[in-house]
Amino acid sequence: MANNKYVYLFSEGNASMKNLLGGKGANLAEMTTLGIPVPQGFTVTTEACNKYYDDGRVIAKEVIDQINTSIVELERITGKQFGSLEKPLLVSVRSGARASMPGMMDTILNLGLNDEAVEAMAKLTNNPRFAYDSYRRFIQMFSDVVMGVEKRLYEDLLDQMKERKGAKFDTDLSAEDLKELVVEFKALYKKEKGEDFPSDPKIQLIEAITAVFRSWDNPRAIVYRRLNDIPGSWGTAVNVQEMVFGNKGETSGTGVAFSRNPANGENHIYGEYLMNAQGEDVVAGIRTPQPIAQLKEQNPAIYDQFEKIVNTLENHYRDMQDMEFTIEEGTLYFLQTRNGKRTAPAALKIAVDLVESGMLTKEEAILKVDPRQLDSLLHPAFDAAGLKAAKPVAKGLPASPGAACGKIAFTAEEAKERAENGESVVLVRLETSPEDIEGMVAAKGILTVRGGMTSHAAVVARGMGTCCVAGCGDLKVNEANKTLEVNGTVLTSNDYISIEGSTGNVYAEQIKTVAPEITGHFATFMGWADDIRKLKVRTNADTPRDAKQAVEFGAEGIGLCRTEHMFFAEDRIAAVREMIVAKTVEQRKKALEKLLPMQRADFIGIYEALEERPATIRFLDPPLHEFLPTAEDDIRELAKEMGLSFEELKATIEGLHEFNPMMGHRGCRLAVSYPEIAEMQTRAVIEAAVEVKKNKGYNIVPEIMIPLVGEIKELKYVKDIVVETAKKVMEEKGVELEYHVGTMIEIPRAALTADAIAKEAEFFSFGTNDLTQMTFGFSRDDAAKFLKDYYDKKIYEQDPFAKLDQTGVGQLMEIACQKGKSVRPNIKLGICGEHGGDPSSVEFCHNLGLNYVSCSPFRVPVARLAAAQAQVNNKR
Repeated sequence: MANNKYVYLFSEGNASMKNLLGGKGANLAEMTTLGIPVPQGFTVTTEACNKYYDDGRVIAKEVIDQINTSIVELERITGKQFGSLEKPLLVSVRSGARASMPGMMDTILNLGLNDEAVEAMAKLTNNPRFAYDSYRRFIQMFSDVVMGVEKRLYEDLLDQMKERKGAKFDTDLSAEDLKELVVEFKALYKKEKGEDFPSDPKIQLIEAITAVFRSWDNPRAIVYRRLNDIPGSWGTAVNVQEMVFGNKGETSGTGVAFSRNPANGENHIYGEYLMNAQGEDVVAGIRTPQPIAQLKEQNPAIYDQFEKIVNTLENHYRDMQDMEFTIEEGTLYFLQTRNGKRTAPAALKIAVDLVESGMLTKEEAILKVDPRQLDSLLHPAFDAAGLKAAKPVAKGLPASPGAACGKIAFTAEEAKERAENGESVVLVRLETSPEDIEGMVAAKGILTVRGGMTSHAAVVARGMGTCCVAGCGDLKVNEANKTLEVNGTVLTSNDYISIEGSTGNVYAEQIKTVAPEITGHFATFMGWADDIRKLKVRTNADTPRDAKQAVEFGAEGIGLCRTEHMFFAEDRIAAVREMIVAKTVEQRKKALEKLLPMQRADFIGIYEALEERPATIRFLDPPLHEFLPTAEDDIRELAKEMGLSFEELKATIEGLHEFNPMMGHRGCRLAVSYPEIAEMQTRAVIEAAVEVKKNKGYNIVPEIMIPLVGEIKELKYVKDIVVETAKKVMEEKGVELEYHVGTMIEIPRAALTADAIAKEAEFFSFGTNDLTQMTFGFSRDDAAKFLKDYYDKKIYEQDPFAKLDQTGVGQLMEIACQKGKSVRPNIKLGICGEHGGDPSSVEFCHNLGLNYVSCSPFRVPVARLAAAQAQVNNKR
């Protein structure tokens, strides 16, 4: 018989068991040991969830036996009994993964009710209205979450009942009304499922636990995991907890609170509550709640107890806490606590405050901020002049800061589709639900009619760093007709709307946005990150403007300057095309002479923007056909411009056509065929460095990178051209200049023969975009067509172009590092693929011993923080 323990009472666990009990279960256990009033219960572990999937989506008998034993123990603790006609035990069933996933998985409340238990509850509490309100909620939740009956069908019955009875709110319905509603709900269930609603509490419980396990794999949870780098193998735990009721009348209530303000980080308790309500009412945004400060006036004794517990929890966890609480007939209970989701400005302020108050060290504070969150601070706010001239048409709650402007999208699908077509959209909804996650990710901002600061839209937007205005009751949204009415003005999908997440203001117009600056808490925090990290952070930049922006964001140089991006400019594409169609070396050189001053000027601008920081210049990489037109009319026009016949130019273009251009005549292969291209580029690089040294006094050490090398002889051939040309330029100018020649490791063969390549290369830069393509054997551009099938079928969890494949591609990088260092111990190692800005990939690069990562300018602060976190985690 197996000895595995799959179920733990709250009294048997603690905070260190997070991987097994999930975040919620571990914290419930910890609160129990701290003596905080927690309704008791038990946790079914993440291992039981993984076993459920391993066993073909079935809960094993040994797990069910342990659940039944724990129920008996819970009955003993509470003095109540499952299905009892005297003192029925009711429980909530909630998911709890080890990483917080707000709203992504399913919850069931009031489980254990049936036609007999509801009567017992009515008698016991002397409150039939409360008993039937709890029962109708349970039927609806169980039907929706566990059995897949659409929630909307029940909402329609509820709305019809309110209309018949002239009731504005659910709370206006009487016990008799709710009793009638229960009969209608059960009839609907039977019609939809072809069987009676289950009345045995033990069957209800096992079905509910199964549903929570199942919800670990629902589409919205999978999308959320991919966005937040949460492995599917973690599984979710399930928490079964005795129900306490916030809907027992006006001395009962429920709420959500944060120990600090999650929007701006201010050090005061922040939250909302509703009297005579259950927890779902607060977060679902169906009723608009009261601010927590009002509880102090309404019930000072409860508020004082509440405040003490909040402070105890923050001091214990040494972080801002997000808590759910219920008041049952004047008695306070805490249902959960977790480290709270917060906006990036709040995260930075809280981290700095906690260090200044002595609660955390700088190293500990560095780990409290998710690097991906910084992204939201590096994106626009409204232009001051534009904002001054604009007039708000409505005001909602400032749920997640930032500014967003775009055309209105009324559904998540529409937002996703239009964003994919390059449109800026703002998602406008009555309220968002977890199913809207992909649309929320695609939108520039989110605006909802209903819901408070702790509604689904607010919590998810804050976690993603997306601007959000919630609970804007002045708006009338007709999702069917796709119209939005605000104070008499009707807007459609073609109209712009602008929202400001820090004030809650809504504008029915387009307002220009401006770039942000790194100041205040952000600057302080990033200073700590820079003091801690060992890994340097460079940027991928092709223009002086991008280089300047990256330096402002803390870049320590350029790790990738793609010279071909300069060739596409309008003033030089003609010379590039002239070079490509040239029939002789002389013709080609003549065209390159036109390009030389332009390329030299580009490098001068970049060197000046960098002010002596290093720059790695990659020589021409893409296949030449990319610079030529394909449509016949364009070819005809270009032929005329170039003094060629249409047939001649068309034949040249067709001659350049390749079946697989990404693996064709590109990279160093161009310089092997046309050495004069490498000569021109070397001359531009060295002449620009000489010029900047003479004019600005900057000592520039150019790093020339030869792309797509797979064979040492290729590299040597091109390097010899570079060395010879550089020598010639220095003799002409009478200047000695230090420079380095290295290569990109982007072909698996280069990684495997890195010891040979290191004899010629003074540095390696991992081009992980191409290295990933060639290792997986599929193209980055085409992969998007089938990767979704791979996610759906659990073949891949992540896009290998977004998050480095550490198993395969990572192993090639490791081989290249070891072999390169064996020949050249001081070889400089960097990465310049898109992965250079992904936090988990940055940590991998740190552990591999790279000297730097390079990423796009806007991801530089993300990489700086990720590098600091890698250093702290590595020390541990």
